[in-house]
Amino acid sequence: MSKIGKRPIELPEGVTAKLEAGKILVTGPKGKMELATNPLVKIKVEEKNVVVSIDDLSNTKKKAMWGTMRSLINGMVEGVSKGFEKKLEVIGVGYRVTTDKKKINLHLGYSHPIDLEIPEGLEVTAVKNVITVSGINKQSVGQFASIIRSKRKPEPYKGKGVKYSNEVIRRKAGKVMKAAGA
Repeated sequence: MSKIGKRPIELPEGVTAKLEAGKILVTGPKGKMELATNPLVKIKVEEKNVVVSIDDLSNTKKKAMWGTMRSLINGMVEGVSKGFEKKLEVIGVGYRVTTDKKKINLHLGYSHPIDLEIPEGLEVTAVKNVITVSGINKQSVGQFASIIRSKRKPEPYKGKGVKYSNEVIRRKAGKVMKAAGA
């Protein structure tokens, strides 16, 4: 039995789920999402629950997809009801960030600024040196935050770079100067 797969997904107030021709559609106050269902897994939409099940518990591929599909649908329900958000901090002298509707402009100590196109469905805001990436799709929020972080990963000596707000950077000691005249 899959510990994750066997739990039903509760639909919060204002969220509806509907099965249509091999797809599941989840609609809520923040928007709507759809996902192609896997034929190995059976999905049943009840009044306030979505139940994911399989018919053969001995098949390892079906068991793996059981938990995966349940997690993906749960992420959709959470996304259309609450949304997802990742915060990044930009640390370093002269490092700055500006945003407009479709682009984010990063000045991260290189000889050139870095312009990134904001994907559709995401909202990016920058207040001082804190970047907030938010949207209804957990995967695209995390992916875009990871792309921003990859442009200047935090380094362990001074801690400069782009890091997640809850990330802890393990600092290293620098070179120790030898005593003069020794």
